[in-house]
Amino acid sequence: MTHARQQTIQVVAHRGASEAAPEHTLAAYRRAIEDGADALECDVRLTADGHLVCVHDRRVNRTSNGRGAVSTLELADLAALDFGSWKGIEESGERPDRDPDRGELTSVLTLERLLELVADAGRPVQLAIETKHPTRWAGRVEERLLEMLRRFGLDGPPREAGAPAPVRVMSFSARSLHRVSLAAPALPTVYLMQFVTPRLRDGRLPAGAGIAGPGMRIVRNHPGYIARLHRAGHRVHVWTVNEPEDVELCVRLGVDAIITNRPRQVLAQLGRA
Repeated sequence: MTHARQQTIQVVAHRGASEAAPEHTLAAYRRAIEDGADALECDVRLTADGHLVCVHDRRVNRTSNGRGAVSTLELADLAALDFGSWKGIEESGERPDRDPDRGELTSVLTLERLLELVADAGRPVQLAIETKHPTRWAGRVEERLLEMLRRFGLDGPPREAGAPAPVRVMSFSARSLHRVSLAAPALPTVYLMQFVTPRLRDGRLPAGAGIAGPGMRIVRNHPGYIARLHRAGHRVHVWTVNEPEDVELCVRLGVDAIITNRPRQVLAQLGRA
């Protein structure tokens, strides 16, 4: 890898430092900031009473001791659940630099609390926020998200000319990104892909999407696709990149961001730890 290329790739902590701490918990995001991640990735879903929470799955069964769809539960219901004990905290063999309290390891995390954490980080940390679909709240998720970003002053262009945008919105749903781009055109948008459809093979993206987000499987199987995306003028953010050989491939192909469960290890491999 060239030194310059390594230094320019952004390292994004996927659901926080989710190998070291339970995904989407405050502890995972604190750990990612301590590890030096450039950005934090989170998934957002809307509760029955209109709160945005950081939960990946449609249902809470996998990552909590409860059951049911996020969209049918109120925030108080989610706050009563344990979102961390499913993951053995010691299984990664690492501990955070600061010992998190029990709540940081087990409590449901709202997007509002995550935005507060980023605001208090003491250094610039970007956010990559993924809207989850399909959902019973189609359209309302994006509306509520933009309201929240507006409250924090994060729905517009960077405050300093030439600085990167503090927030970008990601989705597998082109319709979701189109809604966001119409309502907040200054927000960068990332179109996530599990496979490449015929109409996108030449490097184009759906209307409303400005950044390509191919999965690592696409990168391994179709490495030439990255060059086509770049020729079409798109930046490329790849998920989820955990293995050293995949990091190496991403560097060789010139991707712009690596989304990983292991930000500390990836930063070390890039010579930035």
